[in-house]
Amino acid sequence: MPTPNYPERTIDTAATLFRRFSPRIVIALALGGPFAASSASAPAPLPVTQLNEQVIMVPAGPGLGVALETTVYKPDGAGPFPLLVINHGKAPGDPKLQTRDRFVHMASAFVRRGYAVMVPMRTGFAQSSGKYIDHGCNMTANGYTQANDVRDAINYARQQRWVDAEHIVVAGQSYGGLATMALATQEIPGVRGVMNFAGGLRVHGGSCDWQGALVRAFAEYGKRSKMESMWMYGANDSYFGPELVKRMHSAYTVGGASAQLIAFGEFKRDAHTMLASRDGEQLWLPEAERFLARIGMPVREKFAVAPQQQATSYAAVDDVSALPYLASTGREAYRSFLQRQTPRAFAVSASGAWGWAEEGEDPAANALAACQTRSPQPCRLYSVDNFVVWPGDSSAGRTE
Repeated sequence: MPTPNYPERTIDTAATLFRRFSPRIVIALALGGPFAASSASAPAPLPVTQLNEQVIMVPAGPGLGVALETTVYKPDGAGPFPLLVINHGKAPGDPKLQTRDRFVHMASAFVRRGYAVMVPMRTGFAQSSGKYIDHGCNMTANGYTQANDVRDAINYARQQRWVDAEHIVVAGQSYGGLATMALATQEIPGVRGVMNFAGGLRVHGGSCDWQGALVRAFAEYGKRSKMESMWMYGANDSYFGPELVKRMHSAYTVGGASAQLIAFGEFKRDAHTMLASRDGEQLWLPEAERFLARIGMPVREKFAVAPQQQATSYAAVDDVSALPYLASTGREAYRSFLQRQTPRAFAVSASGAWGWAEEGEDPAANALAACQTRSPQPCRLYSVDNFVVWPGDSSAGRTE
């Protein structure tokens, strides 16, 4: 398809919000000085060993000359496991500078149910090779181009011994949701259905009617749909509001395509980031389970993923005087931290440094990273969510 010529613009999706306002990067750090908030990306978190996380390179593209940086999670054992493929959104700016998406919360829920999970970074994103292709306001072409990589990742997965090649489901969030619905126009062996979480793509600037382009894209995909689908959009989604969602869904289903729309109301500050929040599981998981059962995919929980932090009896979470090592500035920061929403984590160091993180895929890792950037000594978690995880037999730093 030809690429339209539009004025300079910025394309945003859920990942844009996630990195611009997001809980994932609401981080604070300090060392014996005034409170400092950081909007810079934290260092890459360590692998979630309980989920057997690893990163592989998956062949894709014309002649399979592209390598996709792909996160894989698996239960213990050799498999074969049913497979979930999760498709990511797009951050602003150069896709090469986008960090690897991990979708830890969603992956954990599926690994507990015996699934393997793959999260491929598409061509030109993060450490994937190749050049990202932008079709501007041609949303139909944008979706199809991105879906090509998803198809190649699935074809690769079906050749692996640890994958049950006949039991595959595909999910996508924001731009990844658009790609997922474009993928659903193809007949791909083993893929039984797709899940669209706040799917779409938004263009800022210029004269592009991106809303109309999205409606036309979903109309095209609906005419060619080969799979059942489940859609989830929230009432306070800052990119795709209820009126636009209704237009997209109507355009998709007018010809009889299967698309169950779940309008789940408001979620925290912005429903567009619901899938990235641990608390979002309360909304999406019951709906996903019903959908999975309907398309013949496993639903029953088989494995337990133990929490990485356990509560201790060291102190009550709101007992600011119990904080180890910190001077008055750090204690004030902790008081502010206690007003933050969960999931959240607060870390401290014997050097007097501290750091916290709110929301996102791994707030504990981000809090530790924020603290460690200013500390010559190791940082440790003090509290997670609404409980203290500091060792119960330690009294280090009780100065008040």
